[in-house]
Amino acid sequence: MTLGRAAPAAGVRIHAPARLHLGFLDLGGALGRRFGSLGLTLEAPETCVRIERAAQDSLAGPDAARAGRARDLVRAALGIDLPLAISIAHALPAHGGLGSGTQLALAVAAGVARLAGRPLNVRDAARVLARGRRSAIGIGAFETGGVILDGGKPVAPAAEDVGAAPPILARLPVPEAWRILLVFDAAKSGLSGEAETRAMETLPPFAETLAAHLCHLVLMQALPALAEGDAAGFGMAVGAVQRHLGDHYAAAQGGGRHTSADVAHALAFVEENGISGVGQTSWGPTGFAIVESAARGEALLHALRTRYADRANLSFACVRGNNRGARIVDLPEQGLPQQDLP
Repeated sequence: MTLGRAAPAAGVRIHAPARLHLGFLDLGGALGRRFGSLGLTLEAPETCVRIERAAQDSLAGPDAARAGRARDLVRAALGIDLPLAISIAHALPAHGGLGSGTQLALAVAAGVARLAGRPLNVRDAARVLARGRRSAIGIGAFETGGVILDGGKPVAPAAEDVGAAPPILARLPVPEAWRILLVFDAAKSGLSGEAETRAMETLPPFAETLAAHLCHLVLMQALPALAEGDAAGFGMAVGAVQRHLGDHYAAAQGGGRHTSADVAHALAFVEENGISGVGQTSWGPTGFAIVESAARGEALLHALRTRYADRANLSFACVRGNNRGARIVDLPEQGLPQQDLP
């Protein structure tokens, strides 16, 4: 996917999707590659950024400072001096496990490149923005959507590969009938930045046998079930991956499989109602459950809202999977939508 185009537009609006990080496959890297990730793209929530040519730079909206840093990095990489007005209508919750930083940065990169009329590959943009250093799930979510598997990073990369995102090995669509329940905890935040780096460095050793088991669960259970539209089979495999990784991360996130005890309680309730595909995206606190139909999802959503009505910090949503990635909409001078591009 190339972000720019030959003829500059007057303005652009970018809708970048949230994603679930369903788990790493090998944190040890004893066989030469480390990490490896499975992820799923969501239709909502999303980041929505509007960028227009302007007499001088301006920033408005949530996470505006991060958007400004991304703008400056991309302009420097492209060698351009183009004043831009950036307005963020919606931003993914920061440190919630939904990929907020990568989606905002790539959205800004798309807008800058498009308004400058300069081509910029998504992976090149990610490298400029220092995104995707462990996982390419956010890059794949932005570029194509769907369920994405990446191949991790070499333990000893060549000099030219340092900072490059892992290769994407597989991409399959999320079945149209499926729904994803989301559990948000406004009182908690997941690890990020230096705190995340320290936590990764202090985790216990990751056994080769565990890595082999996780790879088998993903390659021989989760992905085949996904290809066949089997939500229960996919959920069972993802749930098993989540339990193993939750136990491994426990010391870094308060002693349990989940960052939020309230989210853990809500997910246990979903499991009691027959859904095995539950877990925490990245470091949380956001939890998820994979459901086979809209009717089942809406019923569980109502049950969750009723059961946890007294916990003001919790909120819930039932959403579709996203199978197209980011949307880029060109704007004419008056700021009205002109055309939607895939």
